[in-house]
Amino acid sequence: MKLNIKALALTIGLVWGVGIFLFTWWVIIFEGSTAEPTIIAKLYRGYDISPFGSLIGLIWGFLDGLIGGALIGWIYNFLAAKTEK
Repeated sequence: MKLNIKALALTIGLVWGVGIFLFTWWVIIFEGSTAEPTIIAKLYRGYDISPFGSLIGLIWGFLDGLIGGALIGWIYNFLAAKTEK
């Protein structure tokens, strides 16, 4: 069975981007905005725990998930074709 790489990449990108966005707002609601460096901020340039940072995280998370999802789909299809033969 082959995976649709575009659909997988888009799905993982949306889930990861929205996940970062919601996580940021969760922290803002319970802890407040902060410019303290976080682990995510070390990976995603411009990200911090703020309303604007949540949008930056959404964009970076979407792009990161899009690329990661495409790689996962491509590797899966490659290995599935090898094991079919």
